[in-house]
Amino acid sequence: MSGLHAVILAGGKGVRLRPYTSRLPKPLVPIGDQFSILEIVLAQLAQQGFSSVTLAIGYLGHLIRAFVNDGSRWNMSVDYVTEDTPLGTMGPVRTMLDRLPEHFLVMNGDVLTDIDFADVLRHHRAQNAPLTVATYAREVVIDFGVLSTVDRRVVHFVEKPTINYRVSMGVYGLSRRTLEPYTLGMPFGFDDLVLDLLARSEPPGEYPFDGYWLDIGRPDDYDRANAEFDSVKGTLLKGA
Repeated sequence: MSGLHAVILAGGKGVRLRPYTSRLPKPLVPIGDQFSILEIVLAQLAQQGFSSVTLAIGYLGHLIRAFVNDGSRWNMSVDYVTEDTPLGTMGPVRTMLDRLPEHFLVMNGDVLTDIDFADVLRHHRAQNAPLTVATYAREVVIDFGVLSTVDRRVVHFVEKPTINYRVSMGVYGLSRRTLEPYTLGMPFGFDDLVLDLLARSEPPGEYPFDGYWLDIGRPDDYDRANAEFDSVKGTLLKGA
């Protein structure tokens, strides 16, 4: 596969990451001493064969434009779509369908991972799913005894259970035909799309991943990313 295209969602205000995002859009927040999140992502996409990117920008979008420019620094072509009002995850993508190929990658602009983005898209095309979701295993330990009750009687008890589940990584394979039926210019989230596809018996596909992944959405995750960056830099930026 050559000439791959990615859509990077970079329009959010990054409220959970304040005060870091008070003057910088979240994708430009620095990781380590040298790179921003967006810089890492663009370098990875270029290394994996992506030749073009569309950036959906909003909050402090002029700073992203000034930093990325036309993408020539990464030997890619970069264009922009500006969100005047928040449209959710899939709403901005719906507005740009006329400039996208049939199959493309969509990702959040605050994802730090060593996933093979090109393979996600390759997998999406091969399985012919309407949407392919990259997923990651999470584990939550409940620090209490958990009770199930019926009519004020305990019917089941588990002491400090561990719950295992899979979460969306904020990385998707998507096809034009999937979004074409939805209303242009209306807020439309990832959750709206998944629930509608399930209701229509058109289930999304899964791309399970077990490598390195952080969603830089909270101060704790941001601090962890900076603490770990020197040890994972070589994996994230092969050859960069």
